[in-house]
Amino acid sequence: MLLQTIQRSWWVLAIYGVISILFGIGAVVWPLTTALALAWAFGVMALAEGVTSAIALFDKNSPIPKGWLALYALASIAFGIVAVIFPGAVAGVLLLFLAAWLVVGGIYRIVFAVRVRKQIEGEWWIGLSGLLSIVLGVLFFAYPAAGLVSVTVWIGAFVLLYGVFQLMAALRVRKLGAALPPR
Repeated sequence: MLLQTIQRSWWVLAIYGVISILFGIGAVVWPLTTALALAWAFGVMALAEGVTSAIALFDKNSPIPKGWLALYALASIAFGIVAVIFPGAVAGVLLLFLAAWLVVGGIYRIVFAVRVRKQIEGEWWIGLSGLLSIVLGVLFFAYPAAGLVSVTVWIGAFVLLYGVFQLMAALRVRKLGAALPPR
């Protein structure tokens, strides 16, 4: 029964695959435009979430305290407006947060490697990963546009691969369905 249900909806996997492949190609070919579009899309989603949360403030049976709900609604709406109006700035700020996280994470890894050097072998790999993390973070700070492009290209490559896998799975599920006995 489950197998027949899955087989009947093979086309959903195929649609996910095709959309992912198209997005991946777009991200690889037009990375800056894709990054801006993603920031804009996050803004639209945040606006929708904020409006929905604001409406939920009037629900007497809401399980979430009204103060938290109001704060979330305001934060979502504010972020959404900024992201829709200034998607480039939002994408740039998110990249700077990523750069800061990479630097802090790199320092942490180096400190950790030094602290555990007597307990484990190969701790220098941890330290080296920390150093590489710091270098990448510094490069993102120094060249944010190039960093945004490179991150978007990597995301695009992974989404493209994901789309190919989804499409392959859809075709396998469709083929499997042909081998099933009729209901």
